[in-house]
Amino acid sequence: DAVGILCLISVAAAPGFQYPVAAALDFKYHHAEELEAYLKGVHAKYPSFTYLHSIGRSVEGRDLWVLVLGRFPTQHKIGIPEFKYVANMHGDETVGREILLHLIDFLVSSYRRDPVVTRLLNNTRIHIMPTMNPDGFEATKVPDCYYTRGRYNKNGEDLNRNFPDAFENNNADIQPETQAVINWIKNETFVLSANLHGGALVASYTFDNGNSVTGSSQGYSRSPDDDVFIHLAKTYSANHASMYKGTGCDNRQTFPEGITNGYSWYQLEGGMQDYNYVWGQCFEITLELSCCKYPPEDQLEKFWRDNKAALIEYMKQVHLGVKGQVTDKNGNPIPNAIVEAKGRPHICPYRTNEHGEYFLLLLPGTYVINATLPGFRSMLKTVEIPDNTGNFSAVRQDFSFSEVSIRPTAAASCPKIPLYQELERALSAAVKPALHILCLMAILLGMFQ
Repeated sequence: DAVGILCLISVAAAPGFQYPVAAALDFKYHHAEELEAYLKGVHAKYPSFTYLHSIGRSVEGRDLWVLVLGRFPTQHKIGIPEFKYVANMHGDETVGREILLHLIDFLVSSYRRDPVVTRLLNNTRIHIMPTMNPDGFEATKVPDCYYTRGRYNKNGEDLNRNFPDAFENNNADIQPETQAVINWIKNETFVLSANLHGGALVASYTFDNGNSVTGSSQGYSRSPDDDVFIHLAKTYSANHASMYKGTGCDNRQTFPEGITNGYSWYQLEGGMQDYNYVWGQCFEITLELSCCKYPPEDQLEKFWRDNKAALIEYMKQVHLGVKGQVTDKNGNPIPNAIVEAKGRPHICPYRTNEHGEYFLLLLPGTYVINATLPGFRSMLKTVEIPDNTGNFSAVRQDFSFSEVSIRPTAAASCPKIPLYQELERALSAAVKPALHILCLMAILLGMFQ
């Protein structure tokens, strides 16, 4: 009636009123135009805490869309870590693509209503890429549980074999989709990431490739942060509806606690998670979310329910460990300073960003953090690290080099050569044959304890 209409008009005109959100996101497969329209619609409705941009284009010219969520969505802010989810790298592995759309829907509708989501977005900058291989998805005309040509990009390349490899020369031509992600990693300070796949049910972690330096001759390729990676994989698995059971997809394949070292499962050259860890200073795991690569649409709602808690809990882990700034005597940030935890050096040393910031994911415990400027002394600080993920902030430990008044020149980026292959050769050449095994064991213990 007229009174009701007048009341509605007065409410809508009130300060702070938000028009009702459009109909909820459907549980169906969203093709390129629908996906783009949905992301643009979300940004239009929530411009204050979302930012939508394309990091590049696919072979066929489709945008590689990323939606960023957070209190400061358009740019990095000092002290706030960067997190990312990437899905649909293999075009015919589709569950992750739709799950990430529903994650976006959940985050934007829960912000400022749900206290956990609100604190997460206020203290984290979250990047979500629903599809890295839009051409492959569109090329998958007949969905199949096991394999279609849509796995590959338009040029017939497997994008998860297409990155520079830390262990051997990868001769694959870098694809536009791969190059876009490499540039994205270079331009952001990503701390934690996950890559969503299908065809199994397991959380797989670095390294996917290996050599004698990482112990792969024993069937396990161990990174310097193996304990952190195991924790990250278990965090996702334990919060998933069934992954933690470790039953796998058939009787022949089981994964205790729902996790696996990538190399232990099968060796992989040119993978994205190893590239993130070695050259991007970003801890990434690979999440296999469905036994069927491209399941029927009527199963999507259950997949979302099964993964929802795990997706949220995993994002909180970006606040593990320690973070801080390295500055000179005038308080100016020092970029490219090496900051690492003693006893776990990275093959490509982890360095501060342009703001002099560092982020190190570490489990609770006592650590000695070493900040080093080339040409100057190192500075050591002992840090007690609690489990701070519930507080949405890693422990802060800054370093001030009082004798330095100018910023060091920018260091050259870590070369994209097989670094662990070079280390293996150097170790072989540096010791006498009779002492080779003993020395190698000592070095490994020092690196990976």
